[in-house]
Amino acid sequence: MAITAQMVKELRDSTGAGMMDAKKALTETEGDMEAAVDWLRTKGLAKAAKKSGRIAAEGLVGVSVLGGKGVAVEVNSETDFVAKNGDFQNMVRGITTTALTVGDIDALKVADLNGKSVDTVVTEAISVIGENISVRRMATLSGDTVAAYVHNSAADGMGKIGVLVAIKGIDNGIAKQIAMHIAATNPASLSEADLSPELVAREKSILTEQARESGKPEAVIEKMIVGRMAKYFEEVTLLGQKFVMNPDVTVEQAAKDAGVEVVGFVRMSVGEGIEKEKEDFAAEVAKTLAG
Repeated sequence: MAITAQMVKELRDSTGAGMMDAKKALTETEGDMEAAVDWLRTKGLAKAAKKSGRIAAEGLVGVSVLGGKGVAVEVNSETDFVAKNGDFQNMVRGITTTALTVGDIDALKVADLNGKSVDTVVTEAISVIGENISVRRMATLSGDTVAAYVHNSAADGMGKIGVLVAIKGIDNGIAKQIAMHIAATNPASLSEADLSPELVAREKSILTEQARESGKPEAVIEKMIVGRMAKYFEEVTLLGQKFVMNPDVTVEQAAKDAGVEVVGFVRMSVGEGIEKEKEDFAAEVAKTLAG
């Protein structure tokens, strides 16, 4: 029997399985839709698909460095309990190491990990662990030296916050210190030049309105805004921030004193930007009783 695109779509819609998995299921069952659903369930693919709609905002960020290249990868789960699972952590470690060989998240998902694609490894883990799991994002960084730091570490090279710092020059330990600083302060950008124009415009607008409420002359207000924006840039840019290890100098000056230049950084925190569902206890109990 010929397998049509409409048949594949119908099976995908009913099970949430991937396109290639749906096509293979239909091929294996000669187009029998019910048998194809059973085939997917047998393989654990339909089960995984049903869980894919659930919010996964916990998990781990894995970091890895090889030579002058570093990667950070966020792998999400539904609960922090799973993030503490040894099998989950081993999977995150394998995915992070694999990420060193690719350029972006799409390439990572189809990359080989112990003879299977990363996507397949994740799908199989969903079936075994029983929670939605997703490889959400990755970032790469290059430099003469790349240092990594993990905050709230769950295991070697992974935790709730992962930081990479790239420097130009010979590192004497300053890169790791700057990475720790970034974990603590969460700068918006490397320098003023790297800040989003929209972010700068919004901040300037807010500060302008605040200054005008003072009732002072426009010329005075303009000077006030210049000073307040300068203070803002010091607070949100990495190079302008006071160095946590020595607040008497900025991060930029600390790097110069160490004979290096900071050329980039990545800070990745588990679940940032994901809107988590909130349920009260009574609703949660009712949901459980309803099955």
